[in-house]
Formats: sequence, C-alpha cells, structure tokens
Amino acid sequence: MRRGVKVTLVGGVFAVMVGGAGYGAYNVVNGVTGGGGSSGAGPRAVKTGPPTSGEIGETTKKFFAAWAAGDAEQAGQYTNNAEVASKILTGYREDAHLTKVKLTPGKTTGTIVPFSVEATVSYKGKTKPLAYDSELTVVRGETTGRALVDWDPSVIHPDLKRDDTLETGEAAAPPIQAVDRNGQVLDKKDYPSLGPVLDQLRAKYGDKAGGTPGVELYVQHADENAGTKTLLTLAKGKAGQLRTTLSASAQRAAEKAVARHADSSVVAVQPSSGEVLAVANHRQDEFNAAFEGTMAPGSTMKIVSAAMLIDKGVTKASGPAPCPDSAVWQSNRINNLPGLAPDEGATLSDSFARSCNTAFVKLVDEDGITDASLTEEAQNRFGLGLDWKVGVRTTDGSVPASGGPDRAQNMIGQGKVQLNPLNMASVTATAMTGAFRQPVIVDPGLDDRELAQARGLPASTVQQLRQMMNRTAVSGTGARAMSGLSGSIGAKTGSAEVTGQEKPDSWFTGYREDVAAAAVVQKGGHGGDAAGPIVAAVLAAGS
Repeated sequence: MRRGVKVTLVGGVFAVMVGGAGYGAYNVVNGVTGGGGSSGAGPRAVKTGPPTSGEIGETTKKFFAAWAAGDAEQAGQYTNNAEVASKILTGYREDAHLTKVKLTPGKTTGTIVPFSVEATVSYKGKTKPLAYDSELTVVRGETTGRALVDWDPSVIHPDLKRDDTLETGEAAAPPIQAVDRNGQVLDKKDYPSLGPVLDQLRAKYGDKAGGTPGVELYVQHADENAGTKTLLTLAKGKAGQLRTTLSASAQRAAEKAVARHADSSVVAVQPSSGEVLAVANHRQDEFNAAFEGTMAPGSTMKIVSAAMLIDKGVTKASGPAPCPDSAVWQSNRINNLPGLAPDEGATLSDSFARSCNTAFVKLVDEDGITDASLTEEAQNRFGLGLDWKVGVRTTDGSVPASGGPDRAQNMIGQGKVQLNPLNMASVTATAMTGAFRQPVIVDPGLDDRELAQARGLPASTVQQLRQMMNRTAVSGTGARAMSGLSGSIGAKTGSAEVTGQEKPDSWFTGYREDVAAAAVVQKGGHGGDAAGPIVAAVLAAGS
C-alpha cells in the first residue's frame, strides 16, 4: 500500500484514509467486493441494468479522488480493467512526471462524464502547467454488478490509444522544420492535416535533419512507425530543416477542399516524378486515411481494368464493350447505376466514360482472362500491392487474385479490392505517363531506401487510357466536376458500395498537366458529387 495510506476498521469493515484534498474516506472492501452485512445474510444479489445517476456520481468521485492522490492501484479498482488502468496511472506520475492533478467533472450525459484536467509537469528542475479535457463512461461490471469506469487509455488523455504511453524527458527525436519543395515552412497550425505526417517524418528523419532534442511531455505510440506526439515542451530543442516534396499551394488547396465534407481525404502527386504534392484528411480522428486507408475504390478501378482488357487484347478503346441493363457472373447479378440507359453497341470508351459496370463484367470471362489477370496488371503495370517506401507509413493497395463472384466485382472496384487516395493518384499518374514512379514524400537519398519497381504500360495503352479519361472529364461522368479546368485533363468517377452503409463512398480521380489527384468522401454518394469538386480544386491549384 502506498505511503500515506492508513487502514483502519470502522463499523466492522475496512476503510482507507488517504491524505490529499477531496479524497476523504471510502468503504473500499464493501465497495470493491460487493460484500458487507452479516455472514448469515447470504450472498447479496448482483445489480443489473444501467448505472443510476447516483452510482455514476459516486464512482466518478472516487476514481477522480484516487487518481488525483496518485494512488494508481486504488484508482484502477474503480475501473473494469484494474490491472491495465493501474499500470497507466502509475506511468502518469512516474514516467510522465505529472503531479498536482486537479480533476473537475462537467455535466453528465447519460453514462458519459466529461471532465477537465489541470496538472503540473516537473522534470529536472523544469516545470510547466498542463490542461486538457477528456471524458469517461460508467458501466456496470458484468460479474460484480458494480458501477465502474469503462477503461480506455483515452480516459487518461484523449491522445492515448491502446498500449501507448505518456512520457516526459528528452524528446525521442529532435524537432524538425519541414519545408515544401520551394522552401516554404509547413507546420501543423497552418496545415492541420499534416499533423500525423509531420510526426512520422520527425520520428524517422529528425536525427538526420541536424537538430538537437528538447525536453517534452509526449505520447509514445505503441507502433514505432507512428513516432511520437508532443503534448508540451518544457525546453525547446533545435529544429533541423527537412525538405519534403510537398507544395504549399497544393496543400493549402487540399486542406480547404476536404473541409467541405466529413470523412474525406485527398492526395496529389506529380506524374513526372512520383513526388507527393499534397495530402489532406478531414476526420474526427487523426487517421491518415489518404495514405493508410483500405477501401473499395468503386469504378475508379476501371482504369486498371480497362488497361488489363487492352493489354490482354480483349478489346480496345474503340472496340466493343456492350452495356446491357444487367450482367450475371457465376450466379451473381450486377447492375448499373440507376438511370444509365443500356447500349448494346457501346465501345470500351463509351462504357468507360459512362461508367457502365455491366460492360466490364461481360468481358471478364473472355479468352486469356484468369482469376489472376487483374492482380498481375495492378502489380506489374501499376505497382499496386508492392512494398512502397514513401517516407512515412502507407498502405500500398491490395488487388488479390479472386475466383467466384469476386472476379467480376474486382473489375468494378468492389469485391476484394482495397485502395486509398494515394494508390489511386498513383494509378492515374501511371495511366497518364505510362511509367510507374513510386510516390515519395522525401528524397529517397535521405535514407537510401529502395523504391518499388513496376514495368509500366505500353505506349498504345497509355494513349487509349488518356483518350478515355479525357472523354470522361469533358463529356462523361466527370464533366461537371472538371468543367472549370483547362489544359490537358482526364478523370474517372467511382461510387463504392459499403455493407450497412446507406450511401456509397464517393471516389474521384483526375489529372491536369503534371498533377494527378484522387479523393474519397465516405458516405458521399456518387463520385462526381462529393469527391469530384475536391479533386478539381486541387488540380486547379497546380504544383
């Protein structure tokens, strides 16, 4: 038991007396075990149902009192995961060096209790105040029936996730001053979407940029690749300058564009180099879905599928690709979007520009097409599914060889296909130039990393893809979104159905001159409606 804790016997039960304002005395044995009363009274019935307001208030009060007093073991007993909670609360004082903790509850809503935290960080003679807000939820224990804090690391600090820790000391990496391709400073204040990216760049390249570490309170993420997140700086380090491939003007446009829709993400790359020009997300969490997401891309995948059909000699842009009302593949019926008129005499260019699903499904069983054909095209020509070394953490696309109904579904960007805007921006860049250039956000020479390699596309395939994408942008499903853009342009729309989701995810990808961009808006509807204007805005900004 911690020093300063006095155990005494009061009225036949143990009580704990702990020094510290507001902590007071609590009936620990009776509260924790649910026991009490005479031994002959028999076992007490376990309570069920949601905790009452009184129970919520009492549990919160006791949990806060133990936390504020620094009694991690006792505070853990008021949660439904005592061992883990006690460990993290111990680290709150011993590793994060947080003392003089004051916890103030807000207005309870149901079983949720918001609260504010005021504390002091003290480390080797350096002291600073810390203030933040968090919340907890009170639930009823499954076996004890007690009202307990539903344990999650975010209770202690909203930036903590599972297995993360709070630490105070010399920073894990020196700070960086990230600059864009023209030397303009990129910071979290002006470009909030870059927060996770800048944290990862600091963790990976901070010691290569010439800086010196300071003293900080920071979140040490369990995933080492995610780096750390600084919460408070006690002593500033010296920032080293890190040049990125980003464009401040493109990044500014991307940040503004995604702000129009919740759960939206966009990436822009330079096709001639593979360099990332912008990456932005608008989400409640800080997940970098633009780089790390895994989502069905809908009909934007038809860029890869059309290339496969052309490369396999099944058809060509001016060749047949009939568009019936529906198509059946292995007892799986696939329809077009409502309102799309059938066209039995359609060419591949017609069906591509109108985003006809059935045209692609009807061609999936032609001679030379196997379960692995789309996978081979995606990997060997477009570089998808390879080990991309962008400079920060990414998910590099998955187009698995699929039999049964998924063979046809994969062709239209459903089934087993999983991509993100980075992947799709790269696909568009490859379709535009014919060369796969693995996306990068910092110079590969900085750490001598080897980039993924793929063969790219034949010149004739590139010419046909560009013709079809241009037609889509000028007079097809992408025309409305791309209407304000001039120069060499191309586009492809996509609407990805998601199980249990009323509206599909909105996808759009396009190019203009030497910029390719792709965006997704989850639950955004048709591709041209939500994602299209985001891409158009980024393309308009240029590089």
